[in-house]
Amino acid sequence: MNPELPSIELCTADEATFWPWYRWPDFANWPDKGRTMVVIPLAGFADWGLGTGMDTEEAVLMAVIKGASLARDPGLQMLVLPPVRFVLGPKPNCAFPVDPDVACDLLDEVAGSVQAAGFTRILFFNASPWNEEVIKAVGRDLRIGRRLQMFTVHLSSLGLDFNPVRGGERGALKAVVAALSGAALAGAAGDGRTILSDTSRRFAAMLKEMRDHPPLPNGGELPTKTWP
Repeated sequence: MNPELPSIELCTADEATFWPWYRWPDFANWPDKGRTMVVIPLAGFADWGLGTGMDTEEAVLMAVIKGASLARDPGLQMLVLPPVRFVLGPKPNCAFPVDPDVACDLLDEVAGSVQAAGFTRILFFNASPWNEEVIKAVGRDLRIGRRLQMFTVHLSSLGLDFNPVRGGERGALKAVVAALSGAALAGAAGDGRTILSDTSRRFAAMLKEMRDHPPLPNGGELPTKTWP
């Protein structure tokens, strides 16, 4: 990474909901695990032409999650894992690429560890445009194979799209990155802190909707069909 690029704090989190700050006895006695939203942040490494480091995806993603945790409904129980960092890497601007099979196995292992702790309501919250399709596919596989109640949200769906083709001028994203890094980015549109706060509140509302979604019937077992 170019040392002259503006630095952004990584792995920012609300200590009240950050998974690593809890001990196994805490998880063993955790109340109402079935209605606790477990957020697995997914971020890639790529140069998106913003003039910032390749870890900018993680910085924006975790800032949104932290804001949502602080703004969430008091009755919403959530846990946030440390960010999972990988990218499929179809373009030269991607760093540390992995093959699709490796990405699928990685996500399956992370979700399986969450399930082993007794939690079944899991959200993949993804920042990387390159990872969107594989994450959707893995979410479906986990629903079938592990009987988990899976949800998937991409940062692009909240108006912070890193893809310059799909995201256009990316004025809101640039404003948020500028606010986090302290750098002046050309094309930034609006107040980055306000945009970040609004995005976090929208994400918190989405988490509440997911929490209130009815649990999977029969422990997640898929109904069997018999032919006459």
